[in-house]
Amino acid sequence: MLWLNSADSAAPALPAVWLIATGASPRNLTERSELRRSTARRLLARQLGCAEPDVAIAHDPAGRPLLARPEGTGFALSLATRAGIVAVALARGPVGVDVERVETQGALPLEVLHPNERRLLDATVPSLRPLAFARLWAAKEAYVKALGTGFGRAPEGFAVSLESETTFRVADPLRSAAATGQMRIMKNGGQEVLAAAAIVLDGV
Repeated sequence: MLWLNSADSAAPALPAVWLIATGASPRNLTERSELRRSTARRLLARQLGCAEPDVAIAHDPAGRPLLARPEGTGFALSLATRAGIVAVALARGPVGVDVERVETQGALPLEVLHPNERRLLDATVPSLRPLAFARLWAAKEAYVKALGTGFGRAPEGFAVSLESETTFRVADPLRSAAATGQMRIMKNGGQEVLAAAAIVLDGV
């Protein structure tokens, strides 16, 4: 997995994830969606060697983004936006990406986690639990995006383990083999810390 941080950078190989700090502060879902799509169109045009108006992003019936134009690339696409960061993942197989803000205020919603994940948080130093939760949730959301289900799949129905600072593993009782993804921690140019995760699946 290649990680890039500029919409003007083309990836020499796939899969690749772009984490773009836009400096924008979208006020609602419509503005977030437009920021996500415009940023994706710009970097996809650079990646595919075409003009930006020649890039079109559509969605399948489940809401997963698709590279509708140019046709015939065979590429899979995933998008995310959080706190001015736009994440774009491009791969040759089912891919998911997510970005989550590390929330240091308020109680963590432990009820949405698998029991193994709750045990992981219980064993984590309290000051580091918000970061651990953000990493877990980014990984879980990236995984269900790659599945194409979104959270139509119950988040507590599969378990993420944080293997290292940059790697996570998903154990899913509905799949015969565990899946492995990658993650990064970043700042958005201000004081906010964010966790990003991406995964490519086989046989979906």
